[in-house]
Amino acid sequence: MTKNISPMTVLISIVSLGMAAYHFYVVLVGAPTIFFFRGSHLLFALVLAFLYYQTVRVQRDGAPPSIADRLLTLAFIGLSIGSIGYLFVEHDYVLDRYAYVDDLRTIDVFFGVALIVLVLESTRRVIGLALPITALVFLTYGIFVANLRTGELIDQMYLTPEGIFGIPINVSATYMVLFILFGSFVERSGTGILFKDFALALAGSSAGGPAKVACMTSAMFGTISGSSTANVLTTGSFTIPMMKQIGYRPAFAGAVEAVASTGGQIMPPIMGAAAFVMAEFMAVSYLTVVSIAILPACLYFIAVFFAVHFEAKRTGLKGLPKPDLPRIGEVLRERGHQFLPLIIIVGVLMSGFSAPYAAFWGLLSVPATMLLKANTRRDLTLRMFHDAIINGIKNSLPVAAACACAGIVIGVIQQTGLGVEFTEVVITLSQDTKILALILTAIAGIILGMGLPTTPAYIVQVALLVPALTKLGIQLEAAHMFAFYFAILSVITPPVAISLYAANGLSGAGLWESGIAAVKLAATGYIIPFMFVYGPSLLLIGTPVEIVTTSITAIIGVICLAGSLHSYLLRHALIYERLLLFAASMALIVPGIYTDLAGLGLLAAVIASQRALKRDVAARGAD
Repeated sequence: MTKNISPMTVLISIVSLGMAAYHFYVVLVGAPTIFFFRGSHLLFALVLAFLYYQTVRVQRDGAPPSIADRLLTLAFIGLSIGSIGYLFVEHDYVLDRYAYVDDLRTIDVFFGVALIVLVLESTRRVIGLALPITALVFLTYGIFVANLRTGELIDQMYLTPEGIFGIPINVSATYMVLFILFGSFVERSGTGILFKDFALALAGSSAGGPAKVACMTSAMFGTISGSSTANVLTTGSFTIPMMKQIGYRPAFAGAVEAVASTGGQIMPPIMGAAAFVMAEFMAVSYLTVVSIAILPACLYFIAVFFAVHFEAKRTGLKGLPKPDLPRIGEVLRERGHQFLPLIIIVGVLMSGFSAPYAAFWGLLSVPATMLLKANTRRDLTLRMFHDAIINGIKNSLPVAAACACAGIVIGVIQQTGLGVEFTEVVITLSQDTKILALILTAIAGIILGMGLPTTPAYIVQVALLVPALTKLGIQLEAAHMFAFYFAILSVITPPVAISLYAANGLSGAGLWESGIAAVKLAATGYIIPFMFVYGPSLLLIGTPVEIVTTSITAIIGVICLAGSLHSYLLRHALIYERLLLFAASMALIVPGIYTDLAGLGLLAAVIASQRALKRDVAARGAD
């Protein structure tokens, strides 16, 4: 019996397929002018946002819309088409007029106000209240504190590429749709099975194996998703039960998954959406962002991996039975070909092509690689293509909404000069001291990230805080990465820790217990940004010798920190040994020959102490 398909489902499918086809066309033929390109992307996103979320109450998309909701949805869609279509029809007028000089026409004001309201309302429906409220606060500041004329504000937001149609929405249109579609295709192709079995084969039988599997699968899944919450819900569905099965506390199991999944946003080749925004703000290629991110990302996952290892050894937790685990050879023979799309993306990027072009060819390679083996070939159907595109386009809506709304914030900051004022405030408060400015920026980043998604939290920091860091002599790359890291870490920092909420839903743990565990596990993540500010060789800036020596000492340092926080190195660590390990980690993390030698000396003292006590215990046992 054929299942009835509603007209709304058909309409959503048509618009979603149209949006995907438009972005495929652009990457092959080239982008049209700014307003046509960014406007078309935003128009697709607004229409789909109102089609998917028809009820006025946020997060009630499962409830049937009332007649009033349906009428309001039609009105919003009509206004979306009208306000952006007007820019297409009057394109020459928009380009030829002098912004802030020529008076606005009545229709300009009407459609300008309408688009601002539409962006705020669609963002509220798709993401929640925090970002629209933030945008309203900035608009209020612009009008009532900075005394901007309403016409000037509408001009900036609607008729220039410095507001809603600014850099953030350009990043969403240029990069994010294609990469999110790629992630959706990879997920539908069954690559998650490869990631899970590959990690189980490598680490499943070792001490605390399921927790290590969570680290590895989250790192691998992060290379295709770039979303910490998506990572938690995807990999956590099997890693958290496995961790609880071998004896990990629910709070620790959830924390491991949340912390590892958060690292997915910093793990190349496909990082979180903010990384693409970073490339635009720094005016560099996405490959440059990937290259400066690789060593810090590795440090992050090494620290988490050793933290779960030390916790397992300290509590006596074993791994999974080896006979129950897949063999690495069989995994690679059966599904190893599904690594090819990631390899192709990296190869295309390294060949000098653009990131959207790399995403396009990576996306095309997914069905091609599925044809190589019978076990993946059977999943290659028209339904798989359809579902992958619909799911990918739906997943791109939060990014598009966040970027459009962040454009309002950026527009006000630029127009009022608030960024310059904020820079002066930070410099004054820090008294020209780099470390104080960094701490203020870190606190601001975490607070902003508690209410905002990573991308707008990073964008606001770039406008308000990064100029202050660069003015204090911090390298541009390090300043941007610093803001990027703390915007990301907010999702695992209590009290508002979105990724932890998702993990706790799977583990059944409470927020504060899992929050404390997450902060301990991710402690290195809070320190790494300070490391690459003071040692930019971690961002591959410097001589090869500097990069290698800094990387080695940093790796030893983060292992020492994990040992100190989890009371284990070669055996259970005594109080004084934990203190020495902590001191060693701090010394090794700070770049410099003398601090490195001091750190290595402290580590050697701990190792000697642990070995001596181990021999004493063994001797007493022999007696």
